[in-house]
Amino acid sequence: MGQIERLVLTDDRNRSIGWGEKLHVHEAGLLHRAFSIFLVDREGAIALQKRHPAKYHSGGLWANTCCGHPRPGEATMRAARRRLFEEVGVAADLTLAFRSRYEVAFENGLSENEIVNVYVGSLTGTPRPHPDEVVAIEMLTINELAGAVARRPAAYAFWLRHYLRHHRPALEQALRRVVARAGSAAADRRTRHRAAAEASPLKRSAARPPERPARG
Repeated sequence: MGQIERLVLTDDRNRSIGWGEKLHVHEAGLLHRAFSIFLVDREGAIALQKRHPAKYHSGGLWANTCCGHPRPGEATMRAARRRLFEEVGVAADLTLAFRSRYEVAFENGLSENEIVNVYVGSLTGTPRPHPDEVVAIEMLTINELAGAVARRPAAYAFWLRHYLRHHRPALEQALRRVVARAGSAAADRRTRHRAAAEASPLKRSAARPPERPARG
């Protein structure tokens, strides 16, 4: 038997009031704690994942980089980093962009009723998604994503459409900060590299050819 996955149940102020088994929570529509992650590269493109068709809901739909639930007693940020590596195969420093609340019922009888911490971070490595979780990765800017969602909304997960509809300014601002920080960090690395090269005693420009021994 697989391990029972427990979710943190909350009140309307995100205060923990207990725990529930994952499937039961989504069958009963109980309010619970969750997280969602947007990773962006240095060009401003968001890493999107296509959910595996066998997922318990929203299978085969496009969503943001990663989402999930903290375990009872687990900090939400720690859970987000854990799940990001488990699901997408990358590690990242994350910052909180905003908090959201949404509720939706799905055709298969399950539902989501979540208070979500939405995190952003920089994509610095190559995604290696778990094949049982993710079937494809695509990179789109937020404008490209908004256009794609407008053309084919049914191809995208409800929560991703919810964030774009209700939190786009906050999301855009948070992603711009991530891109700016990544650019600054890259510039700092280049500056340090140049400084180290200039200080090196092995610079070719300063090196002298070896003297030839005198012929007898």
